[in-house]
Parts: sequence; structure tokens; C-alpha cells
Amino acid sequence: MFSIDPQEQTAKRIFVAGGTGVLGRPVVEALVGLGHEVTATTSRPANLPALEALGARPALMDGLDDDAVHRAVLDAQPEVIINLITALSAPAKDYATWLALTNRLRREGTEILMAAARDAGTSRVIAQSASFMTKPTGFGPTDESFPLYLDAPEPIRSHVEANVAAEALVLGTPGIEGIVLRYGFLYGDGTAIGAGGDWAAAVGTGSLPIVGDGAGRYPFIHVHDAASVTVRAVEHGRRGIYNIVDDDPAPQAEWIAYLAEVLQAPAPKRISAAEAEEQVGVQAVYYGTQLPAAANANAKSELGLALKYPSWREGFRELFG
Repeated sequence: MFSIDPQEQTAKRIFVAGGTGVLGRPVVEALVGLGHEVTATTSRPANLPALEALGARPALMDGLDDDAVHRAVLDAQPEVIINLITALSAPAKDYATWLALTNRLRREGTEILMAAARDAGTSRVIAQSASFMTKPTGFGPTDESFPLYLDAPEPIRSHVEANVAAEALVLGTPGIEGIVLRYGFLYGDGTAIGAGGDWAAAVGTGSLPIVGDGAGRYPFIHVHDAASVTVRAVEHGRRGIYNIVDDDPAPQAEWIAYLAEVLQAPAPKRISAAEAEEQVGVQAVYYGTQLPAAANANAKSELGLALKYPSWREGFRELFG
């Protein structure tokens, strides 16, 4: 699946929390293919056969259930844990509601999982975070040291704070080498920008507008590339935070118009920032007009990030062209 030499990785016991998600499935499949002993979790009994089909040992686990998490981790005795648990696939009527459970999983769930990792003697934890939470003070490429948007309006602030809390737990647990992967906006199969995805559908009908000048620069990453570097992080990289994004930060005005062209859809409409805030929320203004670009140099040098899709343009074209 990925261009990873099996000789680069020594077989390990690996625990993937959130093994049936958009990112979890290809990560589990690749790890099994490389000869690792993989335990993968799901919170839904109906998903257990899918994990077995991928070659993993399935475990049923609610990420907020302390007893269940400890039981699953201690039973697996993993050398490496990869935490990809979110609740982002569940629909919700508004942005704050949609993020609420994921925020809890970041804060409370990460605390539970790190305690279990420590008790199991796990040596490395790789954890999901987000690269699109940077303070909007300019549009030049920002690295992982750039200030985060901790004074953002709600509901952006709660999500940033939850990610920051999770990152601190991963990096600050004694005896564990923590690797934080700040993924960009995922696109590809199973995502919002994939076949049947919400964003793709909205662009296809001309109902996803460009906000204001559309200068907010989205950090995109194809699911294939995100999964590939996650697997590489099992063996590569020092303790720290890494932006997992492609080489081509995407101004909103450009990527929506380009995707509309690829889909042979109506040209996108434009709305003002004030209209976007009223109709959608403050997050629409932040992403559409203020989001700074994110740089991936550290992931390339430390993790060996090698992009099959250096630009979202070629990725979109392959998906829908």
C-alpha cells in the first residue's frame, strides 16, 4: 500500500485506538502488512469483523471508559500506541455540537489512555492533533512553534484548548516518547472531500461559498499520505510535534473554485464575512479568511514524510477527474 520497506521496521506490538476511522483503517492495514502484531479498537460491536478482516486483533473500547481502556491496553501490552480516536463522523446540527465529544476524547480520553500506556510499559505514543488551529496573525508558512489560537472565539477556542491539553499529555507523560501529528484537512476516500462527502457534495451543488476574500490557506493532506507517515512514525522521529500537511497551502477561493471545475459544478458563490458568521458561525470566517499556511519541513526531515500527493490539485483531480 505504501512505499515503506519492511526492513525499516522491526515487528512490534502496536495498539491502534480508533482503528475503523478514515485514517485508522489504512493505518491498521499497513501495520499488519509490515508484520506488526496489531490490536485495533472500535466503540461499535458491528465494526469488530472489519478489524478482523484487516488482520488485527479487535477490541471493543469506549475511549472515555477508564476500566475498558485500561483492560484493552493492559491485555495488548503494546510497545507503541497510535491514538486516532475521534467522533467526527457523527453528524450534528452545529459546529460546537459536532466537536463536543471529540473535545472530550482529546482531554479526558487522552488522559485515560496515557495512564494506561504508562501502566502497560508502552514506550511510544503517536497521537492525532490538528494543524488548523494557528493564531491568525499572518499568512506566511507557520511551523509547529507558532502560537495557537488560544484566545479564539467559541467554539473554536474549546477545540484548540482540547487539542493543546491532549498534546501536553502525550508529550509530558514520564517514560513515554510522545509524537504528536497535527494533520491537515484530510481528503480522499471516506472524508468530507471524497466520494459522497459533505464538502464535495456541497461544492458539486454550488452551495459551499467562498467567504470574503477567501484568503484563508487550508492545510490539506491526502488520507494515503497521512496514513503513510503515521506508520513511519512507529520507527522515526524524536519526541515532538509535527505538521502533517502537503506542500501547497490552499487559499479557500482557489480550492473551492478548482474543485467546482473538476466536478463540472456551478461556479461557487461568495458571501461576506458577516454573512458567513451569521449563517454558519465564526469558524467559517476563520477558515475562510484568516487561517495561516502550515509548513511540513519538520515532518519531512524527522519522520521521512514522502508525499504521493504534494498538492491537493493533483489529489482532487485523481479523486474526481
